[in-house]
Amino acid sequence: MSAEELPSAYDPAAAAEKWSVAWAKAGVFVADPEAEGEPYSIVIPPPNVTGSLHMGHALNNTLQDVLIRYKRMDGFNALWVPGVDHAGIATQWVVRRQIEAEGLDFREYGREKFLERTWNWKGESQANITNQLKRLGVSCDWSRERFTLDDGLARAVKEHFCKLYEDGLIYRGERLINWDCADQTALSDLEVEHDENVKGELWSFAYELSEGEGEIVVATTRPETMLGDTAVAVHPDDERYKHLIGKTVKHPFVDREIPIVADAILVDPEFGTGCVKITPAHDFNDFEVGKRHDLPMINILNRDGTINGQGGQFEGMDVPTARKAVKAAIEELGLFRGSKEHLMNIGRSQRSKAIVEPMLSTQWFVSMKPLATPALAAVELGATEFVPKQWENTYYAWLRDIRDWCISRQLWWGHRIPAYYCDDCGKVMVLRDEPEACTGCGSTNWHQDEDVLDTWFSSALWPFSTMGWPDKTADLAKYYPTSVLVTGFDIIFFWVARMMFAGLYFTGQVPFKDVYIHALVRDQNGEKMSKTKGNVVDPLTVIDSAGADAFRFTLIAFAAQGRDVLWDPKRVEGYQRFTTKIWQALRYCFLDGEAYDPNAPMEFGPYEHWIRARTGAAVARVRTALDGYKFNEAAAEIYQFVWGEYCDWYLELSKTTRYSDTLSEARKNGTRHVLFETMGVIVRLLHPMMPFLTEEIWSKLPGTPDGFVTTAPYPKEADFPRDQAVLDEIALLQQTITEIRRIRGEMELSPRVGLRLLVGDDALLAKLQAHTQALDDLAGVQVEALTERPAGVATAVVRGVECVIPLEGVVDFAEELKRLDKVLAKSEKDVSQLERRLSNPKFVEKAPEDVVAEVKEKLELAKSRHETLVASRARIAEAIQ
Repeated sequence: MSAEELPSAYDPAAAAEKWSVAWAKAGVFVADPEAEGEPYSIVIPPPNVTGSLHMGHALNNTLQDVLIRYKRMDGFNALWVPGVDHAGIATQWVVRRQIEAEGLDFREYGREKFLERTWNWKGESQANITNQLKRLGVSCDWSRERFTLDDGLARAVKEHFCKLYEDGLIYRGERLINWDCADQTALSDLEVEHDENVKGELWSFAYELSEGEGEIVVATTRPETMLGDTAVAVHPDDERYKHLIGKTVKHPFVDREIPIVADAILVDPEFGTGCVKITPAHDFNDFEVGKRHDLPMINILNRDGTINGQGGQFEGMDVPTARKAVKAAIEELGLFRGSKEHLMNIGRSQRSKAIVEPMLSTQWFVSMKPLATPALAAVELGATEFVPKQWENTYYAWLRDIRDWCISRQLWWGHRIPAYYCDDCGKVMVLRDEPEACTGCGSTNWHQDEDVLDTWFSSALWPFSTMGWPDKTADLAKYYPTSVLVTGFDIIFFWVARMMFAGLYFTGQVPFKDVYIHALVRDQNGEKMSKTKGNVVDPLTVIDSAGADAFRFTLIAFAAQGRDVLWDPKRVEGYQRFTTKIWQALRYCFLDGEAYDPNAPMEFGPYEHWIRARTGAAVARVRTALDGYKFNEAAAEIYQFVWGEYCDWYLELSKTTRYSDTLSEARKNGTRHVLFETMGVIVRLLHPMMPFLTEEIWSKLPGTPDGFVTTAPYPKEADFPRDQAVLDEIALLQQTITEIRRIRGEMELSPRVGLRLLVGDDALLAKLQAHTQALDDLAGVQVEALTERPAGVATAVVRGVECVIPLEGVVDFAEELKRLDKVLAKSEKDVSQLERRLSNPKFVEKAPEDVVAEVKEKLELAKSRHETLVASRARIAEAIQ
């Protein structure tokens, strides 16, 4: 192939379509548990079937793909399992809104019809997500794609539930839970978001004593909950109230006397009046008091958040209305004792955003302490490690202070709880399969629990259920435990911890050896992306405009450990130019590609030995970065090597050989060979990050093995011998060329102006004269011996040796001084104007951040240019003297 046959530009869209089809047809990502190689496995954090992917998904899956492609190329038997999550409450909410947008009540729609519609939505959403992931270039084993509600995972979930129930770790009981009145379902603690420091009101009122005169004053931020009060608590040592302990007060609205109890755990005698109203069915602290004192637990709320029959005259009101009505009624009775502003935390449903009501309810729970202990020990003992390590503290904090997990949800979409109730004798049966008859009385009249399980109950099994558990499969034996989990910090509680205790309990092994926690993708101002802010970036839009390769490389280059990704579209443009640079380098390799003969004799010069040694060093650094999950460092190393060493130096140095009239054909053939060889290494090194570009180039390189670059071996440092003498030799050449280019830049000398470099050190002179052609081609300089120092010179210091460049005849000193004086005057004015602009507080405070940053950058460039001009003028002035 010649350069003329190679397209002039890389077409990312065409390459993506071409190679996606080719990879799928060849089945290169299908794992074989019987094949050789050390196992390396990842299970994808399954996206929710609630819509399309966002930038966080793009980052997460790009990083996973880098790892799996790297390990696959490095000889591992690699498996990446894809799939999606049914996302119970989130997906039900999406479909519910669709139905309500049609003017229908989703509850009247009916369960079966609703589920049918949700399954249709799931099909559309999953297809969309899969298409997005493929466009991103991920190398999942699509033959193993799973869904958290598929038949295999449904069987695993039943086994999970039944086994924990049989072992006494799942129970059904009446407890206080978080209740979402909008969705009418229980929520776990983690599904509740808290609005902190919300301005509220601490409202005080009096309960009158049942016997004799007197009252006891309590305060609350939720006056309506007094309808469910069953006690007033005081501290046992509080002298003000000791004589009242054991007595009762009258409830003003319902026929109920309320006891006064002593409780040293809850009550602080120094706070407020030292008296606390106790509503066990609607406050978590009060619930514990209720248990300690065996108090009645009166639920005053219906499922929809309205007051029930226990509320007497307030029955049927919603909470805000009831609150106002209760306050008005208390004031009318003359029992109001004042109010004051009070900051409080308000819990809201993560999904519906409705205010969460603590409510007494019969639900299913998991006893967490026995499961949390081994999950804690696994990380403490190093069986699983977090990267960055500080995220272990988040994991520890939740598990060490864990409460029992409410796993039942009053939803339709999800795994239905495998519990069956006999309609005749009331027996509760927890079974893996539907019963034929009641195991207690033999009746065939039974019904299944209407509730479904918390989404995270099934997701906790993901690393091993996707591999066939509870069956003992070849995949499970080969690929479990998985190698790494790549995820965000926001689901360490929700998912990571739960996978840990489930994996340990059911398999006896941790589910993953490493947990890599990546940061959030924010906009360029550091703001979290959201539709309401209008700063959301659609990954497909970026792929359409820049190509998947540049998009992926941008994400990777940003992915520094412990630091949020600040998305900057200009960086994508920069990495687009990087793909163009690589493609143009390939075209250069093919300029006389037809003359290359891999079987003909080859000789290699110092430039070839140098680039091979530098290649080995780059390979070592990239491997070290990838092995340490330092993705941004790996990207930076590749970028620097490709642009800064291969393109800027080796390609330029190779011209002295390729276009030489005196060097042998074997030497030229050796140069052609190393050009293609190094391009092949670059392609393999870069493939995990830019899969489509590298596959396209690999298919065109001469001498590459049959097949794909995705299955080619990842480069090893040992493949590239290190020649220190050559490294030193070329480093000297580079320093010399750089010094001369610096002088040209400072004096604004055209590259076409020939220069002489006079060297007074014989050893240095000999070393430089060995590269006469390179110095002429790359620096426009002839190297000569310094016999007498001429007047009017520029000085270059090379390896501590002062060398000089005669300027007489090159520069008209007087005219150059005049020109520089004019340029310096303008330069000073530019610096002054920019400094004045930045010293203006109004500009700095009111201008957009990106505008201020741009002005600061301009100022730094202006100052740097000014300093260069000053140095140049000083050099000319010295030459005149």
